[in-house]
Amino acid sequence: MSLLRKIVAALLAVVIVGGGGYALYDQVFRKRTLTGPVVAIGPTAGRTALPVPEVKFTDATAAAGIAFTHFSGAAGSKLLPETMGSGVVVLDFDNDRRPDLLFVNSCPWPGRPVPDKAPCLALYRNTGDGTFTDVTVAAGLNVTMYGVGACVGDFDNDGFPDLFVTCVGGHRMFRNVGGKRFEDVTAKAGVAGPGVWPGGESSEAFLKHAPPIPFGTSATFVDYDGDGKLDLFVCHYCTWSPAIDLSIKSTLTGVGRTYQQPTSLEGNQCSLYRNKGGGTFEDVSESAGVRVTEAEGTDANSKKRSVGKSLGVILFDADGDGWPDLLVANDTVRNFLFHNVPDGKGGRRFEEKGMQSNVAYALASPRGAMGIDVGEHKPGQQAVLIANFANEPNTFLVLINKQRLLFADQAGATGLEGPSKGPLKFGTFFFDYDLDGRLDILTANGHIDPDITKLQANQTYKQAAQLFWNTGEVFEPVTPAASGPDLFKPIVGRGSAYLDFDGDGDLDVVLTENNGPPLLLRNDQKTGHHWVRLTLEGDGVNSNRSAIGAEVTVEAGGRTYKRSVTGARGYLSQSEMTVTVGLGKTDVIDKVTVRWPGKNAASQMWTKLKCDTVYRLKQEAADAVIDAPTKAAR
Repeated sequence: MSLLRKIVAALLAVVIVGGGGYALYDQVFRKRTLTGPVVAIGPTAGRTALPVPEVKFTDATAAAGIAFTHFSGAAGSKLLPETMGSGVVVLDFDNDRRPDLLFVNSCPWPGRPVPDKAPCLALYRNTGDGTFTDVTVAAGLNVTMYGVGACVGDFDNDGFPDLFVTCVGGHRMFRNVGGKRFEDVTAKAGVAGPGVWPGGESSEAFLKHAPPIPFGTSATFVDYDGDGKLDLFVCHYCTWSPAIDLSIKSTLTGVGRTYQQPTSLEGNQCSLYRNKGGGTFEDVSESAGVRVTEAEGTDANSKKRSVGKSLGVILFDADGDGWPDLLVANDTVRNFLFHNVPDGKGGRRFEEKGMQSNVAYALASPRGAMGIDVGEHKPGQQAVLIANFANEPNTFLVLINKQRLLFADQAGATGLEGPSKGPLKFGTFFFDYDLDGRLDILTANGHIDPDITKLQANQTYKQAAQLFWNTGEVFEPVTPAASGPDLFKPIVGRGSAYLDFDGDGDLDVVLTENNGPPLLLRNDQKTGHHWVRLTLEGDGVNSNRSAIGAEVTVEAGGRTYKRSVTGARGYLSQSEMTVTVGLGKTDVIDKVTVRWPGKNAASQMWTKLKCDTVYRLKQEAADAVIDAPTKAAR
């Protein structure tokens, strides 16, 4: 061990152990302000609150038949993965034109008792009357694993969305068989990742297990090389094992052991799997440029360390060249921007340009980045939203120069900085909840340690979500007076997604809770605003069938709206891929243009579409097909 590493290790030992040490450690190494007031959830301080529309969200979880409860596996040892929670995925697995829900679950650690009903994935089929039916067993997904996140995409272009689940201890790939069941094709696909789940060990042996165990988080399908087949990008968190976790002391007087901080652990690497066809993938992480390392010292022979501690990823064509780029949110280290470029051999690869593009840091230092999304926050202006740790504001990176790939953090100018600072943010996304044509923001919040109040009196374990209404200039915090108390129920929030589960055209919300039940929140807006919903379907040859990576332009009433079809959004989760565009008072759609993904794909235009209608747009099809009824019984 180098002298520098010995000094750092000794300093960590001194800082972490003892009364108040944890707080000092958090200040020094995470650069998080723990002193002074924390801005309360509510109107922006320093200015008069702006009026927001009255749009109520109603808790429909029980009425809709959602009975899932997440199981974290926590059994007293306080292992880091127990804090991560799980994701939720929106998918139409049976192609009945109604969005279904897939909840990811974890499981007991090896050697620990298994509940009467072993935790497993949970698939809920949308019945079309405002309720869901649990079809997990019939669909073959009653599989126990330490699941964390998930994503969906039609990797074999057969017309049915397939499922990938990130795990602690080896990932899983499930192929959708005709919309009726899923089969585990992990081994054939070759996407399990390095290492396996250490099954069969006693609890004592497991806690002494030293070799690193794969620690997956978010993932997304993406056709990075434009061949019409979906590839797979997978985020990994820290280099972790129980023995590594427990070897680093993290205690607080009066509390005992606390959950480990990521700054104490080595970084990890993202993975990229290229779809070879025939249900198989190859790991091209190294050759495609998604492995990021830094040298320990200045010597040419210095050891190189993995940089990433990746929690969120979003697909985004940042420079508008038709090739998908990837932005990765990293916890306590710099964020990544993987720019899609030619590889000089007729293919494609990525160049990591986070530093050059100004997405790596906010205010020249890393934050605890969790969830991430991208959207058009003003006409023609894209922005990246990053949800950060407690006492850190959201990062709001506006793309100010597309050609130079240059971003600027405008969280302060857009009103997000103060109100978003207090809570610990995880899941996040842009969505137009009042259908006025402007993308709003939601974050799911919750702390990592049940004892956090003993450490910081101004923090709580369960926290309320935050909703910000886009005024056109700033984001105004929404209070329960405007949107009802159900959305703001304190939970240990983690994943989040949006969908129109009841078929009325507006976007509903689902939030997951670590070691608890989710919240399904029905949007009961009565603004009278118009909308159009577009489900895209690639031809499966030039473009992937899921149309992931497509860009949609809607022209209506003298305004232009740009949206995209993407995979993962936020934290560990994926929202519906149907594009919803709020039109406000406009009731005429002039034109819809789709730029299909893929190196051989082109743009396609439709006219004479009706508002308040769901359409299915098929690549190269002459007509837009009305896809579903506009209303469903509640």
